[in-house]
Amino acid sequence: MSRSPLIARTVPSLRRATDNLRKRKATIALVPTMGALHDGHVSLVRLAKRRASRVVVSIFVNPTQFAPTEDFGAYPRTWKSDIAKLAAEDVDIVWHPGVEAMYPQGFATRIVPEGPALAGLEDRFRPHFFGGVATVVGKLFTQCRPDFAIFGEKDFQQLRVVAQMARDLDLGVKVIGSRTVRERDGLAMSSRNVYLSAEERQTATVLYRAMKDSAGRIKAGEAIAPAMARGAETIEAAGFALDYFEVRHAETLAEVTSRKDGPLRILVAAKLGTTRLIDNIAV
Repeated sequence: MSRSPLIARTVPSLRRATDNLRKRKATIALVPTMGALHDGHVSLVRLAKRRASRVVVSIFVNPTQFAPTEDFGAYPRTWKSDIAKLAAEDVDIVWHPGVEAMYPQGFATRIVPEGPALAGLEDRFRPHFFGGVATVVGKLFTQCRPDFAIFGEKDFQQLRVVAQMARDLDLGVKVIGSRTVRERDGLAMSSRNVYLSAEERQTATVLYRAMKDSAGRIKAGEAIAPAMARGAETIEAAGFALDYFEVRHAETLAEVTSRKDGPLRILVAAKLGTTRLIDNIAV
């Protein structure tokens, strides 16, 4: 029988709860989210439960990672269904701070990541984004003090940025990536998929098919440039406005010219109607 998680809304209440867990020698895994939970998030919780004896899920729509032109106000918020999903998974604590708890009056410190945060992918189109992500995740790590933190691979550059930050700042957290969860037709699960019209939802599967096709061509020995060019043409022909469709080194996100350059990852970002989708796969 599922039980309702403890809901903490202030740092002192969160600290009391996590301190009580540690007194019982518990290990803690954190799953950071912005809510609007779907099966992809549930998969992160299940991985967290395999890695640690207790699980904390944060739900916080972080304003500092949204530009003025982006969808902070419209970002889906589904609190009741989120809590029901987390209760069904026996999550121990939900950390649900308000903006004033995360960024109190006079807040004046930011984390400015470099390395994979400056790879020329998401940062080229959303230059504000990784500073906001690094700052809020840095705060989540110091607030929750987890042993493990679970992030989805769908936001692959974000995963690399967060892992680098945790190493560089000696935060004592092992950052673990979890495989992207997909719909049956290949579309990566995302809270933003609800913005797609029925027609756009059908078209959206082109991203995954184009990545798979380009990856297959590269594995078969075709040069990277023509293989990727063919995939980009497929995406644009379907009606997407393409931001990037690139193959990068899977660890550093450095540019590559050959399959011999190391483990490879194809990453894509494209807009369909008013909805911007991102995805990636290993080559």
